[in-house]
Amino acid sequence: MYDSLINVNGNQVPTLDILLMLTVISLLPSLLIMVTSFARTVIILSFLRNAMGVQQTPPNMVLVGIAIFLTLFIMDPVIKQINTEAYTPYKNQEITQEEAISRAQVPLKEFMLTNTEESSLKLFVDMSGVEETENRVDLPMTVVIPSFMTSELKRGFTAGFLLYIPFLLIDIVVSSTLMSMGMMMLPPAMISMPFKLLLFVTVNGWELLFSTIVNSFR
Repeated sequence: MYDSLINVNGNQVPTLDILLMLTVISLLPSLLIMVTSFARTVIILSFLRNAMGVQQTPPNMVLVGIAIFLTLFIMDPVIKQINTEAYTPYKNQEITQEEAISRAQVPLKEFMLTNTEESSLKLFVDMSGVEETENRVDLPMTVVIPSFMTSELKRGFTAGFLLYIPFLLIDIVVSSTLMSMGMMMLPPAMISMPFKLLLFVTVNGWELLFSTIVNSFR
């Protein structure tokens, strides 16, 4: 068993480093979901689809695609900052790999901490036993990421609850009307769906929803 491999430059690379790099690459999609706006966006879109009663429209692929491009739009300033401060200097061999990773963490931490509730951050700081610092950017990623994810889940579910309210009112009105007319055998969901779609289209729902999601990130 070889302890190291030879790269294209003729330098020896430890096998353990290669295994670690492959592990990080395999976990990269999950890591990107946890440190960006993707989770909240896709949760809100899923709640909207369920609230409207259309289980397969838009399909999952469309929802994920919308969430990805909205995430790229929201994260564009952070991506540009990482490219300027970390990736470009590393590509030009001006800084080491460790320094590039350290620099890249700063914009991500600032984004996550800006969108993290104080209660969630304090919870994980207390559980981890990490000393609180005046500069919250100095907190480790192992504290910042779960705090951010907890806040994202909370806000995503809160937005989902608010989305359900108008469509739930339509279901109640339609059900009451059918019962008063003695048409109890007619499924209320089949009658209420056109009214839900009409309401969503009338208020220009997609633009309103997208602008609300984007503006919800500070």
